[in-house]
Amino acid sequence: MKTLEIAVVYGDGIGPEVCQAALDVIAAALGPDQAILRFTECKAGAEEYRRSGIAYPEESFAGCRRADAILHGAAGLPGVTYPDGTEAGLDFGLLTRFRLDLYANIRPIRLFPGTASRLAGKHPGDIDYVIVRENTEGLYAARGNGVVLRDEVATDSLVLTRKGTERVVRAAFDLARTRNGAPADGKRRVTCCDKSNVLRSYAFFRRVFDEVAARYPDIEVDYAYADAMTVHLVERPEHYDVIVTENMFGDIISDLAAATVGSMGMSPSAEIGDRHALFQAAHGSAPTIAGQGIANPYGTILSAASMLLWLGERHRNETLTRAGRAIERAVAKTLAEGKALTRDIGGRASTRDVVDAVSGRCAPTQSVMKNVLS
Repeated sequence: MKTLEIAVVYGDGIGPEVCQAALDVIAAALGPDQAILRFTECKAGAEEYRRSGIAYPEESFAGCRRADAILHGAAGLPGVTYPDGTEAGLDFGLLTRFRLDLYANIRPIRLFPGTASRLAGKHPGDIDYVIVRENTEGLYAARGNGVVLRDEVATDSLVLTRKGTERVVRAAFDLARTRNGAPADGKRRVTCCDKSNVLRSYAFFRRVFDEVAARYPDIEVDYAYADAMTVHLVERPEHYDVIVTENMFGDIISDLAAATVGSMGMSPSAEIGDRHALFQAAHGSAPTIAGQGIANPYGTILSAASMLLWLGERHRNETLTRAGRAIERAVAKTLAEGKALTRDIGGRASTRDVVDAVSGRCAPTQSVMKNVLS
């Protein structure tokens, strides 16, 4: 099989630290098969804007487009902004989504054994759902195109299309078919999160959702307004299996959801299109702790595992699939043992402590791979 190319965008703040952590764990999981992947750095982000005046150079985009997958650390720094006040570092994520049509942002929310929830009375097994965020439309599609009139009126447009809504809703229902259902009752369920009671655009989103849902009679259908969802995710997270929603709402509720399973550092994401995919943790660049070696890399490590699984399925490569599963198991074991918990989840472990612990637990899989290949 040919070597697959991974575009690596380290980004800003803690981005380089958590991204390197993920690369180290990938190397441990692949062991003697590391040559199956080739990693190429592509520069983008706030620091790149400071250096060159361009946040996302065209050659970096070309490298991402050419790659078989993209792995990203984190983007953006407060104060590094364009003249209109928007953060320059955010261009990498937003433009990559739009230009490579990464329409489904998959954000798993799972409370691992060994990790305490911020919610009283919630335990591992109670919180295990996925937010599917539409990634190319919604309010964020207005990025760079809003209007400020005479410094008195500002407008941005929320855009939803039938094609964009149909495909992300299909992705949510297809995902639900692969899962074990909601923790509370075991039912496979897709929840539509919107504000259809207020805006026509969201009423349209719900109508298209219903049309797609009719093709999946084996999956239960559920609804929640976005404001009520912020309450439900706190009071009864065990009810949820898969949630599908518009771009901005997905951004907001996934941050809340991440806090319920320990911290933003525990939240991976996979941004998937028909041909391309970007993998990164859902957290920001956390510049206040950058360079201290204390950043939580679990979200990026789990995102890297998702990348290997996606590549393994796409290229029918069992080596990559095994490595992805090995990382997921190693993370679960490490957290359950409670020996490598970073400060944001109640421990004192450093970023390197986590890398060493997870990498060490990938070692048995390497032995199995050697036996299989011999």
